Amino acid sequence: MRRIRINASQPYDVLIGSRLLQHCGEEIKPLVKGGKTVVVTDDNVGSLYAEAVKKSLESAGFSVEIFTFQHGEESKCAGTLLSLYDFLGKNSITRSDFLIALGGGVVGDLTGFAAATYLRGIDYVQIPTSLLAQVDSSVGGKTAIDIAAGKNLVGAFKQPRLVIADTDTLKTLPDGFFVDGMGEVVKYGMIYSKPLFDTLKSGNIRNDPEAVIAQCVDIKREVVEADEFDTGLRMILNFGHTLGHAIEKYYNYTGISHGKSVATGMYLITRMAENNGLIEKNISGELKECLISNGLPFETEVDGASLFAGAVNDKKRFSDTINIILCKEIGKAEIVKLNIADFKDMLEK
Repeated sequence: MRRIRINASQPYDVLIGSRLLQHCGEEIKPLVKGGKTVVVTDDNVGSLYAEAVKKSLESAGFSVEIFTFQHGEESKCAGTLLSLYDFLGKNSITRSDFLIALGGGVVGDLTGFAAATYLRGIDYVQIPTSLLAQVDSSVGGKTAIDIAAGKNLVGAFKQPRLVIADTDTLKTLPDGFFVDGMGEVVKYGMIYSKPLFDTLKSGNIRNDPEAVIAQCVDIKREVVEADEFDTGLRMILNFGHTLGHAIEKYYNYTGISHGKSVATGMYLITRMAENNGLIEKNISGELKECLISNGLPFETEVDGASLFAGAVNDKKRFSDTINIILCKEIGKAEIVKLNIADFKDMLEK
């Protein structure tokens, strides 16, 4: 097992390894005050792992309730959140109790936002079960739900008490979900580590996922510790996300998945930057090769006007400018501010 310490405003550990679900109760016990918890999960993950997590928690002395909602990005909404609030109230959850997010990024984002807002804040623990959540969304304290105007537009910063990334859960992931997580893994190589990127070009991390997950988490640790509240350096983690979120919104969050949208967004923003002389013309080719090696897309049928319409409601917009993230070389990202009109023109070309 690997243990990585995140020194945020509320420090916590990220545990990465095998057979961690069976011991989650004993890891959590020293970190929380209350004796009651609600495990929040979706119908896919809950059927696989909820009972094992509940058994471990009960063995550690906790009283456990389980809240299950329908899987999918469309459930990361106000309706599900309000249902969770009602469930917490009916089960008399107090400020000394805590939540557990058992699942992928949707579960983690929604549970974290509920923890940040219910009773003006209670503790929560992340138990990510997808590759995407283990390498990215479970770490760093960003929580949110989606609204009609766009993805993750209502949220809060809320650091977990602990993150438990059991690599055994990746064995039950359908291939498409594993590939989806690789979109975020490639992002980390592009923005911060050429050696990681070069490893990923082989297209096979299944032999030692623990090492790759640890590399991604350690990169995020460095970024979050330097800029916890996303006012500077942390923006580089959004590489590919401005256009990726626009693609997701275009398909109403029911078409192309998040990691695959980010992969396409990374390639499109890089190619756009090359075509407009913002970066050298050799980056998109290498990125495309890496994406293909990992089964990820790099093109979309969404037109430039629709991409722009989806992007301008993103959190990276500031009045008449927008921050985009570019990699002028592999392993190094920069924040570039563009005039909205120029950005629109570049996309529509």
